[in-house]
Amino acid sequence: MPAYADGAWVEVNPSSIQAGYRVGIRGSCQENLNDAIAKSDAFGEVKMAPEHGFVVAAVTVPAKTRPGDYKVNLSCKNGSSATTTMYVLGMDHPSKGPATGGGGTARDATTPLAVTGAGVAAVVAGLGLLVLRRRRT
Repeated sequence: MPAYADGAWVEVNPSSIQAGYRVGIRGSCQENLNDAIAKSDAFGEVKMAPEHGFVVAAVTVPAKTRPGDYKVNLSCKNGSSATTTMYVLGMDHPSKGPATGGGGTARDATTPLAVTGAGVAAVVAGLGLLVLRRRRT
């Protein structure tokens, strides 16, 4: 959600992110004709450029950034400013998938169907032979 102050506002998308990933920053400095600056302890300082009626930037949160809440401050050329909060999450990057057994013990859903189908075919064939024998006698 954008934070408003002095007619300016700023938002970070996504507002919760894992370190090492990129966030988008969008804001408004009222007229949005000039560059602006976004600063945060999470990523340092980034220049925001006017685009489609807003000031925008994208920045990667360094992988070494510690989990926690970080203020993102927007400073406009006209002197207005705004602040919002970004949340850096503390999840580790897995080096490989979880050890789930590789599927060797998983049931194959087609095997029971094939066995059932073969059984039904055998019963039908047996009944057919039985009916043919009874007709002859």
